[in-house]
Amino acid sequence: MREPSLLPVFGKLGLKAPVVAAVPARPGHMVDRMRELLASHGAMALKLSIVLWTVIVLAAVFFIVRA
Repeated sequence: MREPSLLPVFGKLGLKAPVVAAVPARPGHMVDRMRELLASHGAMALKLSIVLWTVIVLAAVFFIVRA
């Protein structure tokens, strides 16, 4: 009988970024830290920003119509 593969079934969803210890933010390393953060959570940040932008636009339209 063939055993299932140990590779993640859902592609990138099964992979986790390595845990990085908290390091005090220094101006020279801030760009590197932001690049790491966006590399590991970029898709989620994009989705969240789109949802937030949509809610803000809908709230603005609502308040303009009510006024």
